[in-house]
Amino acid sequence: MAALFSYNVFSTPYSRTGSYLHNFQFGCIRAVQQHNWNTIFNKAKRMLGFSDKKQDSVKKRLMHMLIGSDSRMFQLCDKYFTLKDILDIASRVIGTGFIGGKSVGMLLARKILETEDKELTQYLEPHDSFFIGSDVFYTYIVQNGWWKLRIKQKTPEGYYKYAEELKEKLLHGSFPKDIQEQFVQMLEYFGQSPIIIRSSSLLEDNFGNAFAGKYESVFCVNQGTPQERYKAFEQAVRTVYASTMNVEALNYRKSRGLAEKDEQMAILVQRVSGDRHGDFFFPHLAGVGFSSNIYVWDEKIDKDSGMLRLVLGLGTRAVDRTDGDYVRVVCLDDPLRLPPMNYEDQKKFSQHRVDLISLAENMLVCKDLEDVLNLPLKTEMTLFASPDYATRNRMRDLGYGEIKMPYLLDFKKLFTETNYASIMREMLRILSTAYNYPVDIEFTANFNQDKNFKINLLQCRPLQTKGLGKTVKIPDLKDVKACFFSSKGNFMGGSVRLPVDFVVFVNSSSYLELSEQRKYEVARLIGQINSKMNGKNAMLVGPGRWGSTTPSLGVPVHFAELCNMKVLCEYSSKKNGFMLELSYGSHFFQDIVETEIFYVAIFDGYQDVIFNPDCILKKENLLGHFVSTSEVYEDVLHIANTSGMEIYSDIVTQRLLCAY
Repeated sequence: MAALFSYNVFSTPYSRTGSYLHNFQFGCIRAVQQHNWNTIFNKAKRMLGFSDKKQDSVKKRLMHMLIGSDSRMFQLCDKYFTLKDILDIASRVIGTGFIGGKSVGMLLARKILETEDKELTQYLEPHDSFFIGSDVFYTYIVQNGWWKLRIKQKTPEGYYKYAEELKEKLLHGSFPKDIQEQFVQMLEYFGQSPIIIRSSSLLEDNFGNAFAGKYESVFCVNQGTPQERYKAFEQAVRTVYASTMNVEALNYRKSRGLAEKDEQMAILVQRVSGDRHGDFFFPHLAGVGFSSNIYVWDEKIDKDSGMLRLVLGLGTRAVDRTDGDYVRVVCLDDPLRLPPMNYEDQKKFSQHRVDLISLAENMLVCKDLEDVLNLPLKTEMTLFASPDYATRNRMRDLGYGEIKMPYLLDFKKLFTETNYASIMREMLRILSTAYNYPVDIEFTANFNQDKNFKINLLQCRPLQTKGLGKTVKIPDLKDVKACFFSSKGNFMGGSVRLPVDFVVFVNSSSYLELSEQRKYEVARLIGQINSKMNGKNAMLVGPGRWGSTTPSLGVPVHFAELCNMKVLCEYSSKKNGFMLELSYGSHFFQDIVETEIFYVAIFDGYQDVIFNPDCILKKENLLGHFVSTSEVYEDVLHIANTSGMEIYSDIVTQRLLCAY
């Protein structure tokens, strides 16, 4: 139905002379469009006193205008939303058009929880959001005279060719006066509360396409004069619009068969959840949650209980692979269970830095954990951090004498002295049941002095997963020398039996000796190799974290540089300082799951782990057959023909084997 209000504007954007619509004509059409929109919603308000049957047809019409055409998400919305709910949403729409997938997912998840378990509402923080309708995106393009460029970019030959030019223009346009006025009214409502401007495209957060991390989200600290705050907000909107032309977004749409689909961008504007602590603003907790834990490292873990990736402060560290820092991975059936690591490594592989909003500096900042724990947190700091006696004793032994007690961010008392974990587990269960599909969420949580808390549900979408598959019989290992690797757990991708044609192996010792520039060159070489592996069963094996932005912690590849691999393997190397992170839930890992790449983590030297790189390194190095490169990389990159090798995994027994 929203199309009824926009077809006149956007289907004929050129005048008889070939120029864009005159601003006067365009403004008149838009005024009629807005008037028709307002009229329909005002008439709908008068239906609130009528029977549910009469309200239903009106509700569906409005849903077609705000949410889109019939789909699985539309059917869920129809089941849970009332006419009043839809009208409440419409009252917070700026402009006209759809509110987009991210907004729909957030609103629907909240309504499901309120409907299915009223007891949970006491734990939910009310949302405080506005929605910039998708028609505003088109209005912005047409008014600024870029429609012809937009059409050229949508062609197969112009898809990449004109993207950068359009992106640059999208960063510097102007908005119509009536939209500016609505922006001002919204900012007056928020006052000087920090807000976040998030993408909410029409294809985003739906079944099959998550678009995780493909578009920008921009924090506006929202301090300063009204003029300064407005200028920052407007530029944030432009930044989100321009991100539709990001190479990662273009690659994603193309790989998902969506290149020709019209990707109108709506925007979700949310008040940032949290409170002021000194000169900083942040929530106590933030993270991502999953109703199905498809990354398990212990056969005792109940995958159906779900998992969290939990951080102190803003949730940016929960969705990105933050180098040098580790989120807390929480199995909701046993929150105190730790991922594979030695006890003495807990401090090293925990969160050390916290992302915050600095109200004084009017910007996002990153602070050391110790500094944040010393702020007036308005709740017990020990809910999140425990005294680190081991570090204190070690410092004493080194002759430092009496030192201030250091703390370890382990969230131990959070799980032992509150019902936080059980509430999160129940929320995920209810949402998954309603969706009839696994889900993932983004959330924050804020506590008071009595350890009571409120959860702000920021986002919910279908969890993109290949599925669990059937049981696979793992063969007995007769010759250890024929085994490349074997372990219990630490894989993702379900139960598989897959032949492996080629293994691309990165040698940790040789890689570490390279200069930083050459480490980046290795990443680009892997991208070239990746392009030659399309259609082949190839496995990519490397130390530390794939996709790291710090080359000393892993190979800094982009996802597009490994997207053709069938298996992705990360191995730890204590000797060379490479450590893995159970980072399922980060945007990088969302791409892996959606592309159905089987993932393996090898904790070399741990119990029940066999890792035998000689299976690969003793074979002929075929690097020169795939790329032309200097000899300096032959000790770093080794490509072996592994015909006869197979990888087996069984989700039930948690066994994993890769052998000839």
